[in-house]
Amino acid sequence: MILVTGATGQFGSKAVEHLLKNGIEPSAIAVLVRDSNKAKELEKGIAIREGDYTDHISMVKAFTGVDKLLLVSSNNREAIENRTQHHKNAINAAKEAGVKHIVYTSFVRKPGFEDSAIADFQNAHLETEKHLTGSGLDYTILQNGIYAEMILAFSGDKVAETKSILFPAGEGKASWVLREELAESAAHVLITEGHKNKIYTLTNSEAVGFEFIAQHISEILGEEIEYKSPGINEFNAMLQKANVLKMYINMLTMWGTALKQQAMDQEDDTLAGF
Repeated sequence: MILVTGATGQFGSKAVEHLLKNGIEPSAIAVLVRDSNKAKELEKGIAIREGDYTDHISMVKAFTGVDKLLLVSSNNREAIENRTQHHKNAINAAKEAGVKHIVYTSFVRKPGFEDSAIADFQNAHLETEKHLTGSGLDYTILQNGIYAEMILAFSGDKVAETKSILFPAGEGKASWVLREELAESAAHVLITEGHKNKIYTLTNSEAVGFEFIAQHISEILGEEIEYKSPGINEFNAMLQKANVLKMYINMLTMWGTALKQQAMDQEDDTLAGF
């Protein structure tokens, strides 16, 4: 039995799809959701189990009878330590329930990451990895690259109208990778052998920045798209003037700074082999 957490989310749902595409019977798949009403679109025959990261008993019950667990990292929006605690709670419950192997979706890190703008975010994953590797359970850690889908979130959806990308990433690059491909690789690890106690870096084999992205969009549209990288203060002022919520300003600033710091440009070809 394989159980996928966060199965109604964008990553978890894709992982379930790839399990099914690879011939895994619905009866051999279970999912963990907080609200079963939101899981009605899942393939008939998949076991829907309710549980909450803050409710140990519910998770032990949900994980009972499971051989392999895909622990999709929590998208908790509160303090970072809550995200980490969610993961630790799930690992503890899985061990108590008798789960044999956990596959965890972590995030890519480079040496010196402690000095990056996303250090807290990356540290949440590091702490989870430490807890998992010390749990006594078999594990596979997938250190995923930043989603290529985030490019649109950073550039905005008006690029074709404004003829520009405005983002404070400087000349920073990232090894962007499609969420779809990462979910497919997670499914591959779940259903093939040879992955016990392994850590994989799953990124693109080439890192690119917004200058390249602007050029690529220019070629597609047949008109010039300009990339502009304002200073942080200027960028913040522009977003405030546009009435963007502070939480989103902080998020965009954080990721823009991290990109400028080259925190996510690690290139690797492991994913291609999956």
